[in-house]
Amino acid sequence: MLDDVVARLRAAGCVWADDEAALLVAQAPDPHALDSLVARRCGGEPLERVLGWAELLGVRVPVSPASFVPRRRSEPLLRAALALIPSGARRTVVDVGCGSGALGLVVHTLRPDVVLHGTEVDTAAAAAASQLLGTGIVHVGDLLDPLPASLLGQIDVVLANLPYVPTARIATLPREARDHDPRISLDGGDDGLRLHRRLAARVSPWLAHGGTVLAEVSPGQAPACAAAYAAQGLRATAHTDDDHDVAVVTARGPARVAR
Repeated sequence: MLDDVVARLRAAGCVWADDEAALLVAQAPDPHALDSLVARRCGGEPLERVLGWAELLGVRVPVSPASFVPRRRSEPLLRAALALIPSGARRTVVDVGCGSGALGLVVHTLRPDVVLHGTEVDTAAAAAASQLLGTGIVHVGDLLDPLPASLLGQIDVVLANLPYVPTARIATLPREARDHDPRISLDGGDDGLRLHRRLAARVSPWLAHGGTVLAEVSPGQAPACAAAYAAQGLRATAHTDDDHDVAVVTARGPARVAR
């Protein structure tokens, strides 16, 4: 059975056919269900959506059909966030454009003492995130706009895995992203950084002393993304993770003077 699944996946162009076949066989309760799962994957549906879950830093996250499929290339962003949050510390974390809430769930699972908020402009994705993370945590609206005023000057970490694919490149994406991820979760404008420039322009008043924005972008976008945050008075650096083919921009707010 496993060999047959591997052969079907390879014929469909799946690069990691052996690993995917093992996961699909383990997921299926019977041969009929397995055949259905394999057919969906061979048809180009993302593996995580076929399985119904994705795994990030060892945490299994449910995948919503209404939102972007979380991918392991976001693990460097998550590691950077966890490094800023000591175990047992009560830090305030906001996942901006949280989609189905996957990144926030990982952070909260590994740092259960954090105070977690998410924002999401897409109502279907926000509903999925609310179900995943808990009612009252997800705020529906654009970027930071829907957050309560009580969070001004209180946010320790902003997770910003915002859409960063340049509009003209969406048509060239692999079909599992192009055909199955909502376009709103992919399209970052002409150069992919439209939303990051908007976030950079308004994030400073929300940051606590030492508050940090962590932004996921492609390696080629990292210098321009860091410059966008630096132009707003934030101290921005970029780190490229070659294993995940991704960059994380770290933008720290200016120190606040006690009065």
